[in-house]
Amino acid sequence: MNEIDRHFAEEKTNWQQAEAAELQKLNSASQHLYLNVAAYLSIAVAEYWLAIVGHSQTLRADALNNLSGIISTVLLLIGIHIARDVDDDDIAGKKLPTPISNSDGAEQRITFTRFRYQTIFTLVTGIIMIGIAGNVIYTGIQALLNAGEKTIPKPITIYGAAIASIIMLVVWYLNRRAGRKLQNAAVIASAQDSLSDAFTSIGTLLSIIGAILWQVTWLDGVTSILVGLFILYSGIRIFSSSSLQLADYFDPVAEQQFHDFIEAVPAVYDVRELKAHYDGNVITLDVTITVDAQMTVLESYQLAEKIERLLQLKYGIIDTDVVTVPEPSTIK
Repeated sequence: MNEIDRHFAEEKTNWQQAEAAELQKLNSASQHLYLNVAAYLSIAVAEYWLAIVGHSQTLRADALNNLSGIISTVLLLIGIHIARDVDDDDIAGKKLPTPISNSDGAEQRITFTRFRYQTIFTLVTGIIMIGIAGNVIYTGIQALLNAGEKTIPKPITIYGAAIASIIMLVVWYLNRRAGRKLQNAAVIASAQDSLSDAFTSIGTLLSIIGAILWQVTWLDGVTSILVGLFILYSGIRIFSSSSLQLADYFDPVAEQQFHDFIEAVPAVYDVRELKAHYDGNVITLDVTITVDAQMTVLESYQLAEKIERLLQLKYGIIDTDVVTVPEPSTIK
């Protein structure tokens, strides 16, 4: 095996290791999301039952809010399932064409496409949160306008809201820790969603306590509006970041860092074009550089591989495609 063939074999091995590491992160992310489903389901059932027994419309609304959390979490699980099912021969029901003989690049591109599916379902989660926020705010305004018609809930409803608040805070903490560790957008979105639900439950708890202790029925409407605004803020953040990723937007400050880093590599005259991409949670890069016009093909190839290796070590960029063009001032 010559040096070039050995390099291609090594490059394929490195990609397989990187892919395996990302798939392991996706597996860990899905396990945390299954925990979310179990927590949401138990809370929703308990709160709904206590709402009926305790005659609390606020607790019933919180139960329905947690039920919607199940829907959004399931959507994230679907996105992760598609992203990690790299051995399947279709994407979202569409049969994939047979790749050409030199299929490493094609298979890699398909994997990156799969990784993007979790971003799509994260976007849907943001939309659902915005819809929930609108419903919560509307319900809060209605409750505030009709505060005199509200009935005082029974004390038993306090237990439902308190337990829900504690459980959701624990779920938020576990999701936030896992999201930061795995750098997974779906888990991070779920953490923001669970924090919103925790604040919803806390707001529900405070409004129930206020209604029971001080007979303040309007507190229900005020807390609902505040919680709804918080959910709206979180949903817009998730929607904004996910939609920008799907629109192939990348932070220009980070791109400038990549640009300066590559330009400082010896033998690189200039960075003509550079574009970074998000494929799910991984970063890929396309860059065009100018080099000495007298540089051989082998030398330019080795330079490109060096740049890719340095970027992976420095910034964790999983794949860099480098195009070399002659520097005009070196053409004789």
